[in-house]
This record gives sequence, structure tokens and C-alpha cells, in this order.
Amino acid sequence: MRALFGGRTKHDYLSDALTLLNGWTREGEQIRRTLVIDDSQHAALTERVKVVADALHIRPEISRRSDHTTQIRVGHDNCPLTEGEVLLAARIEDAYRAVAEPGEGLPG
Repeated sequence: MRALFGGRTKHDYLSDALTLLNGWTREGEQIRRTLVIDDSQHAALTERVKVVADALHIRPEISRRSDHTTQIRVGHDNCPLTEGEVLLAARIEDAYRAVAEPGEGLPG
């Protein structure tokens, strides 16, 4: 199976994966996302992210800003971005959709 991937590096795959995460920006070795959600959505999102982050043993930075936005940062300065951190960003997107879209995640 490795031969199928040729000379591509792990960094290439992470960069490719990041292009699929709309709204996330890369800043050095961190990725960042800013969300416009209300206080109750922020609380719900934070709880959902905590469950996933604990399972992955990753600590994202989630902060509520005075302009009523939620800012999320994943990764650490001077440490390469990992597959787990990109996976966490994808799961944060799932959690965001679940708390931001009415009726999402509720039994039909």
C-alpha cells in the first residue's frame, strides 16, 4: 500500500485535509477557527469538544470573545501539526453544525 502514495509526506496529507475544513486558517503550526454563535451555543459546543478532545488527548484553546464570537485554536507553537489535531478540527466542525443548525442531532 505504501507504494501507492509515492513520495508524499505526512505534511502533504495534513495540508490536503485542512483544505477540506472550511473556515479554518493555518497560522504557523496552529490552526484557528472563529465562530459566530450565541452564549448557549458556545457552552454546548465547548462540552461536545471537551468529550472528543479528552478521547484524543488533545487540548484545544476555546475562548469567548467580547464581540460574541468563539475562537478555537488547535496545535502548539514549534510542534508540527498532527493527524489527531486535524481530526479534532473536523470533529469540532461536526459539533459546530450540531449546535448551530436548528434540529440537528435531534431524533427525527
